[in-house]
Amino acid sequence: MKLRTGLFAALCSLAIFSCNSGNSDAAEGADAGTQSKDAVVNTGSTEGFKLGVQMWTFRMFSLADALNKVDSAGIKHIEAFWGQKLGGGLPGEFGIAMSADTRAKLKELLQSKGINIVAMGVISPKDKEEWVKAFDLAKEFGLSYITTEPAKEHWDLIDSLGGVYNIKLAIHDHPKPNAYATPDSVLAAIKGHKNIGACADIGHWARNGLNPAECLKQLEGHVYGGHLKDIVKFDDPKAADTVVSKGVIDFPAVFAELKRQNFNGMLSIEHESNWYNNLPDVIFTKEYYEAEVAKLK
Repeated sequence: MKLRTGLFAALCSLAIFSCNSGNSDAAEGADAGTQSKDAVVNTGSTEGFKLGVQMWTFRMFSLADALNKVDSAGIKHIEAFWGQKLGGGLPGEFGIAMSADTRAKLKELLQSKGINIVAMGVISPKDKEEWVKAFDLAKEFGLSYITTEPAKEHWDLIDSLGGVYNIKLAIHDHPKPNAYATPDSVLAAIKGHKNIGACADIGHWARNGLNPAECLKQLEGHVYGGHLKDIVKFDDPKAADTVVSKGVIDFPAVFAELKRQNFNGMLSIEHESNWYNNLPDVIFTKEYYEAEVAKLK
């Protein structure tokens, strides 16, 4: 099943035209419908949009090698994940265990490529001590938000830490039976917590049988970032990834909704397919994204 709202609208328009051929009232109605659609597209702004790469896309490679790939794609923002080997002569993995010297050298590597870490995740620290270390790392690298699927008993804690560090928490949705599989469950965590919002994983919503554009509407005002991916089958938690725009998701509707909301965050390409040769897929996604967003300006 494809999430193509445009197809339904087209069929409805065809039926109206067939029944009212030559009818001026029908023509006026069609014009009004077009104006209404254009009005929606022309609200809001795309100025706050950022395109990034979730480094899980390049999980088969070291962070140093992955940064080379991001750089060659012409992308300057990333979402890092804990556990990726650093490479490039740096010991260990990205995460809270990195030494001060390793962190300094990683900053130099990032600066040399003009790439910045906007977010990291998806993480679920086990206790306050680990959460504090996570926030310390996020602050040191200048992150805007942390992508997480936190334990319910940590909601108050992380909201408080988010205020102290001035770093947001973006709750990620994985396929069901994940605790945050639906916008309702994310909204429950957001309620009463001004530093908690959403990381909208577009592909996982479709895997859960949900319309991504409608999910975004439910989370309006709380979307800090998102994961940009496409899948081959709707309402199947195990549906395989495909290149963005080649699957079942209506991305023009997603981008239009984000524009309407004046989205001010990062959409991270997360391509979980073709693991060892997915750079061309990332570049294709970047070009598709830029072309679609340009249509909204």
